[in-house]
Amino acid sequence: MCPHCRAFITTDDKVCPYCNTPVGPRAIDRSSPTDLVGGFIPHARFTTTIFLLINFGLYIATALYSQNHQGGGLLDIDGRTLSIFGASLPWHREHWWRLITAGFLHGGLLHIGMNSWVLFDLGAQVEEAYGSARLIVFYVLTTISGFLVSSYTGHFSVGASAAIFGLIGAMIALGTKEKSSYGSAMRGMYVRWAVYGLAMGFMIQGIDNFAHIGGLAGGFVLGYVAGTPRIRGEAIWKMLAGICIAMTAVAFWIMYISMRVNS
Repeated sequence: MCPHCRAFITTDDKVCPYCNTPVGPRAIDRSSPTDLVGGFIPHARFTTTIFLLINFGLYIATALYSQNHQGGGLLDIDGRTLSIFGASLPWHREHWWRLITAGFLHGGLLHIGMNSWVLFDLGAQVEEAYGSARLIVFYVLTTISGFLVSSYTGHFSVGASAAIFGLIGAMIALGTKEKSSYGSAMRGMYVRWAVYGLAMGFMIQGIDNFAHIGGLAGGFVLGYVAGTPRIRGEAIWKMLAGICIAMTAVAFWIMYISMRVNS
């Protein structure tokens, strides 16, 4: 996408054929030019893979805790363990950190497996379109917006699906802003994703559609405001990404202190 006129162009174009603006490499190519960890993590999915590794690491930690302390197993983790680790609970101001930690926790193998399957592809699409900094901001802030709605409506909830719906919302926003047949097709595809996901949430018991709706709305707003990477103005998104990483670290530190107090 041309950083000046926003027209879709090919990856081989050095100058935009519509406005004659010089075009540099894509944001994802500038930030991650080669595969990392000996090719184990492809650059197109680097940030997405980091999120997946954090999710799986916390899943293993909660499964082991549940097995050792509550008699649970790897397939299903008991609610008390999830609550101790930072599940989203009915809203209480002192528990703000749960709005972040809940997005990295899962209640069973099927739960984390389904979310990871979707995030693996969707995260890479968002990362390629928006860049890593915006992906981090979208993921963290839509996790907060999703679980804020869930918490205010009195739900107990965990899972990456709030952020997943947030990323869907960001892609819908991208398709909405792009006034072309390609943008229309993109918008239509991700709207269908959202409709199918919400419909499934209404049909299957135990799925928290309030978190999904909050994440979807937050992602659309953020995506519409953010836009895709431009030649100028990227420093602010890197700063926001750093703030989101710091907020996440603080939230998990508070979770750790809370676990020590309650153990």
